[in-house]
Amino acid sequence: MTIVVVGDDRVLEQVRKQLAKIVPVVKVQDYVGKPVVARDLMLITIAAPPEKRPEIFPLIEMFRGRVVDIGNKSIMVEVSGPETKVEAFIDVCKPYGIKSVARTGTIAMPRQQGA
Repeated sequence: MTIVVVGDDRVLEQVRKQLAKIVPVVKVQDYVGKPVVARDLMLITIAAPPEKRPEIFPLIEMFRGRVVDIGNKSIMVEVSGPETKVEAFIDVCKPYGIKSVARTGTIAMPRQQGA
């Protein structure tokens, strides 16, 4: 599990200590000051009857989303990227009607040096 926390040194130290108390924790890594790649992943189901799809598909493409399921009255889309991108996609979908949303939250890994 990856937990991304933004805060000062005191907040980060408190999070580290709390995580270390959890029995199954094998290792806590701190990427402070290191370049990282951070992304969110979301599945969103949008109300999309066939007559609205020609409006919605260009939005999905613009956000580099991917249709992963199509029903009679809705579509499910996968969107990944920075949190701001995921939030912006939610905003453009609101007028159509959002049926459900599942998100990972931010995940991160350090960039590889010299790769």
